[in-house]
Amino acid sequence: MIDAKKTVTTLIAGAAFMLAAFSTPVFAASEVKAVVNGTAITSGDVAKRQAFMRLQRLKPDAKVAEEQLVDETLKRQEISRVRMSVSQDDVNASFARFAASNKLSVEQMGQILDRAGVGVDHFKNFIAVQMSWPRIVNARYGSSARISNYDLVNRMMQNNKQKPVTTEYMLQQVIFVVPPAKRNAITAKRKGEAEASRSKYPGCDQAKTFAATMRDVSIRDLGRMLAPEIPAEWKDLVAQAKGNTTATRVTDKGVEYLAICSQRQVSDDQAAEMVFRQEDLDKSKADKSAPPENENSTKYLDELRKHAQIIYR
Repeated sequence: MIDAKKTVTTLIAGAAFMLAAFSTPVFAASEVKAVVNGTAITSGDVAKRQAFMRLQRLKPDAKVAEEQLVDETLKRQEISRVRMSVSQDDVNASFARFAASNKLSVEQMGQILDRAGVGVDHFKNFIAVQMSWPRIVNARYGSSARISNYDLVNRMMQNNKQKPVTTEYMLQQVIFVVPPAKRNAITAKRKGEAEASRSKYPGCDQAKTFAATMRDVSIRDLGRMLAPEIPAEWKDLVAQAKGNTTATRVTDKGVEYLAICSQRQVSDDQAAEMVFRQEDLDKSKADKSAPPENENSTKYLDELRKHAQIIYR
């Protein structure tokens, strides 16, 4: 699985040093180099990816750059199809963190990318895919392979024959919708409305009736979730929740919070497996020698390629 933060931090670490080597690039008129399920990849896109590869100190091979963009386009299309993209605010925050970690302001980082021929938008699109793709791979295949009954028993024996305990939640997602075209204009107002509604939340049984009294508010039943299953961006908010709602966060859909319909401690085989899988995932993240993409990610992408219409020009 790709570690986006590690990839981008490594890239930017050398970017300031290389800045003087680049002048503002001049590109010829773009021509279409490939079409992926109706989405065009232009020579301008390929040139930006080649510039991106130079910042990574990789050979800027045009064909390799084109294939990277084909893969990213397939991933982006699938992320959009299953509606599991990180929000633009998440991308912007990641961009700002990468800049700060390299002692750069957001403006300075933008200058480096522009003068290198990469551009801020190209780089942020890359970040968005790197952050979103692991989520849909995990959603489809799980964070790791299922643990066999034999391994499960062994793990419990190592745990003094005790099944681990975790929290089971019943959750709803409350979304104060913000259309993309109005994101800058009304997000702050919608955030205020969402925050104000939390203290009035009547409980999950009455949630849809409650939402109907407000404008452009939707309720999504998430059902049963064990603590290790909760997406990383919500995990801390759920754990820190006071009362029956979490704090709000801005996403690509609008302003959201989670309602906690119920919670209880559980210790069954499914909970045990989930806890052990999360432990394994945490260990794999700590392993710096781990490959950048796991087998499931490669399998998923190969499947997308197999069913895609890819036309090279």
